[in-house]
Amino acid sequence: MKMVFRWFGEGNDSVKLNHIKHIPGVEGIVWALHDIPAGEEWPKKQIEAVKSQADRHGFHIDVVESVNVHEDIKLGLPTRDLYIENYKKTIENLAAAGVKVICYNFMPVFDWTRTELFKQLEDGSTAMFYEKAKVENMDPLELVDKIGNNSNFTMPGWEPERLKSLRQLFDRYSRVTTEDLWDNLKYFLEQVIPIAEQNDIKMAIHPDDPPWPIFGLPRLLISKENIRRFLKLVDNPANGLTLCSGSLGANPDNNIPEIIREFADRIPFAHIRNLKVYENGDFIETSHRAVDGSVDICNIVKTYHDSGFTGYVRPDHGRHIFDEQCRPGYGLYDRALGIMYLWGIWDGLVNDKRQKDSLRSKDLIN
Repeated sequence: MKMVFRWFGEGNDSVKLNHIKHIPGVEGIVWALHDIPAGEEWPKKQIEAVKSQADRHGFHIDVVESVNVHEDIKLGLPTRDLYIENYKKTIENLAAAGVKVICYNFMPVFDWTRTELFKQLEDGSTAMFYEKAKVENMDPLELVDKIGNNSNFTMPGWEPERLKSLRQLFDRYSRVTTEDLWDNLKYFLEQVIPIAEQNDIKMAIHPDDPPWPIFGLPRLLISKENIRRFLKLVDNPANGLTLCSGSLGANPDNNIPEIIREFADRIPFAHIRNLKVYENGDFIETSHRAVDGSVDICNIVKTYHDSGFTGYVRPDHGRHIFDEQCRPGYGLYDRALGIMYLWGIWDGLVNDKRQKDSLRSKDLIN
């Protein structure tokens, strides 16, 4: 596996590239042009500027997250073709800079949903928390205010330009069924996947977070069955999945290792994180250590290893520890700890395989 680290850019991240360089085994940054509104073409000059910053620290920029899909595409409006053309041009511009994977999502309105960004854990650290009953009984505008007032950093998926017309968006989506959303996703894929294939880029959709409908909005990438359906919409190696163990793991019915085994050849990018799921449907993000949450991180990493996975991996949301002031979920310290935990599992598996292969060779000689 190839380890990467999400970075939000100079002036927009508390984490510095020279600090990321201290984490063993990190080869590249996962980045985006967060100031470009969804639907607009990403300029080559700005892409090259990020590449130059990464080059100075010996990092590649192979993985981009996220090239956001404009809501008009998800809604299936006549204006979608303009935004799809811009998306195609962005794919070509990114390929010219050496990008290999584009992570995106097709979630209506909200990319991810939490009710608290700094919920305290038993050890005194804080983490992002989801209270299911609260989401089921609150006005989404309340949530927007809560998230927007909790951070000094931009929150990916909660950009002001997207949320300023929230009421109108909900009104439009009230006429969009789940099957409509599937149709609109297929239309998008049929347009962009051929361009991605021509440019040697893998499109890797992110599962819905959380993996169930919220605020009456339809959700698609929520289960193994739905992932299977998605990959068949345009059955092409360029049409792939960003497998996020945390997003899918919020529903205990999702067997992550089973999903990895079935779709291993269509997973160019993986997010690995842990969370603790409560019986009432609430969940809180935890350390990456398997025993601290409900997601079997050890088995997940083993399944990637046994599947011969050579794609990109990043630690996902971490806790806020050591009094670090950072973007919720994206501090330096806990993600660095997460990387070392993942490497510990992976290196142990590699070493175990090496020893078994050595013993096999000796047996054959004897």
